[in-house]
Amino acid sequence: MPMEPYVVTAGGLAKLKTRLKQIKEVERPQNVRDIEEARAHGDLKENAEYHAAKERQGFLEGELRMLEDKIGRARVIDPSKLDGTRVKFGATVVLLDLDKDDEVTYQIVGEDEADIGRGTVSYLAPIARALIGRDEGDEIVFDAPGGKRTYEIVEVRFE
Repeated sequence: MPMEPYVVTAGGLAKLKTRLKQIKEVERPQNVRDIEEARAHGDLKENAEYHAAKERQGFLEGELRMLEDKIGRARVIDPSKLDGTRVKFGATVVLLDLDKDDEVTYQIVGEDEADIGRGTVSYLAPIARALIGRDEGDEIVFDAPGGKRTYEIVEVRFE
């Protein structure tokens, strides 16, 4: 069974690689030193430092495997190479909130890149799913955590 690609922007892939490097070169070696130091304290049955370090080791190994998997399946999409007025992954979309008469701008990115404070939303988010495939001038209605929201797509750009 083929594995699903992990859709990401170049910036998102770079962050994954940076985190992987941090784990391999800094956190994992530090964790090994922490385990060795805790072992030196004696009785491992009642050694809270040892158990905490071993638990951290398991967490780091799990995160490392997850990152390697995502990087291995990465399908990088460069928004600057896209064009048109139809919303797709990587698009920066200017929306008019028809309920509040406010404009908001979001870029549709990979699931680990999303940060609403920076104006990025995951392509899996309800608003992104409502936007993808739609054109400038279209009106969308979707269920947000606070209830139904209505937006008009003012502009679609790729940068």
